[in-house]
Amino acid sequence: MMKTSKLLTFLVLLGFGFSAFAQDELQITSKDSIVQSSWIVGVGLNAVDDSGNVFDGIFNVGQEWNIVPYPSRVSIGRYFKNGLGVEAIGSYNKYMKGNIIDGEIILEDIPYYAFDGRVTYDINKIIGQTGWFDPYIGVGVGYTDANNEGRGTYNAVVGFRTWFSDRWGLDFNSTGKWAMTTSNEVTNHIQHAAGVVYQFGIEKGLSKRGEEKLALMAAIEKEKQRQRDSINEVNRLKEEALLAAQLKKQKEEDALAAAEKKRLDELNRKKQAIKSRIEQLGNVYFDLNSSFVNNDSKKVLDAMAEIFEEIPTLKLKVTSHTDSRGTSTYNDWLSERRVTRTKEYLLSKGVAPERIMTEAFGEQRLLNECDDNTYCPAEKHAVNRRSEFEVLEF
Repeated sequence: MMKTSKLLTFLVLLGFGFSAFAQDELQITSKDSIVQSSWIVGVGLNAVDDSGNVFDGIFNVGQEWNIVPYPSRVSIGRYFKNGLGVEAIGSYNKYMKGNIIDGEIILEDIPYYAFDGRVTYDINKIIGQTGWFDPYIGVGVGYTDANNEGRGTYNAVVGFRTWFSDRWGLDFNSTGKWAMTTSNEVTNHIQHAAGVVYQFGIEKGLSKRGEEKLALMAAIEKEKQRQRDSINEVNRLKEEALLAAQLKKQKEEDALAAAEKKRLDELNRKKQAIKSRIEQLGNVYFDLNSSFVNNDSKKVLDAMAEIFEEIPTLKLKVTSHTDSRGTSTYNDWLSERRVTRTKEYLLSKGVAPERIMTEAFGEQRLLNECDDNTYCPAEKHAVNRRSEFEVLEF
């Protein structure tokens, strides 16, 4: 359930992110950043409504508002990441002859001076960043000389700034000023202001939208990493399975190779044993110019027949030879006779004909130096008059 819940949460976040940022590349841009702290200086106009009743005739601009036609207000303030700001303001104005001031129509122009300090709070910290619109509220204290009466004041302000860039904007606000003392019958009044503001010493951070985008990017990257990890894990398991299969195959091949080697070694051992046994019997030898099997040779062939009977799978090749005396043609014929007589004797002992192959070489394979050009005694020539046996199968 927890895994399902997390998956649904991610999909909802992913869907929201893509709908919110459908028109933008999914990356942090300058649009996702806001000014979090800065200094702000401002220059502008101010208008004072000092009719004697703060809310009476508040929009009666013609008779109750006092404005000079030139810049009459300067301010400087420091604004912090937590939304608080501290600001100092100086303003000048003039009560115009014929306006209602402190409930009475004045008969001459009267100068107005104010020096105020206030603490403000950025409402965007509560409602969320609204981009170009930056509302605020605040409280403060000040000193005002108005209608030729100086007084300390408690101030409350509401206003907003609208920004054209990170540095330049406009500021509009209204401040209610309540006198700290009621001596000399001084009254409360409202001061409105509008002006150009400039930011410097800026420290920027992500907006709420930027933080959401960053969180979405982190979630997407985490999911991509999970997918990469999953793919890597699958590939690792595949590689391990492949390696295990290769090792198993190699092990099987090694076992087969070892078994085959053992089999061949056994065959070679058996073949060598048979070969040694046949070699111990010796060759079949013939008299000069004869192909008849003599008594000594019969003993060899009788023993050979017993080996055939003992090993039913045995097949031999019989080769017959002559010495070098006589012509080559004669010797070829004589060796044919000898190999035939050798085979016939074995057949007479019950050996199947298909178990005996034959070949005659005449004088081609002498076992010593006794060729046509070399003199040899009879006993040396006798070595070459023979039938030999070669194991073919067993």
